[in-house]
Amino acid sequence: MFAQQLSSTRRGARLARLLAVNELHSWGTPSELTERAELVVAELAANAVLHGHTPGRDFRIALAYDPPTGRLRIEVTDSRGDRLPKIPPAASAASAPATPATTGRGLLLVTALTDRWNTVPHPPSGKTVTAELSSPREA
Repeated sequence: MFAQQLSSTRRGARLARLLAVNELHSWGTPSELTERAELVVAELAANAVLHGHTPGRDFRIALAYDPPTGRLRIEVTDSRGDRLPKIPPAASAASAPATPATTGRGLLLVTALTDRWNTVPHPPSGKTVTAELSSPREA
């Protein structure tokens, strides 16, 4: 298990990604799992900083890896329980804007890279986004 509290800044989000990758390497996680986890941590940490920030409050990242099952759990906790993450609705080609959006795809990426993710309340006023990833078993 690894846990770290970080400042709710862009630098804190970047540090979360770097610390997570370093920890996963030290645990000897498979590279495919580490690469997917790096992207998930980067997105969830960025969301915590951009959408879950309350002045003067930090965010927290936690990792738990179970080598026998190849399962990794990522948790990112922020102080804004009133702002829950939502996957943007899929736009049809007919209703797609002429200029593609440059934001709003992060949770689609998290959905694609994880086995499952969800949000749970973190009292007194925050939330924790949890994501679970598994490593493919070797034949």
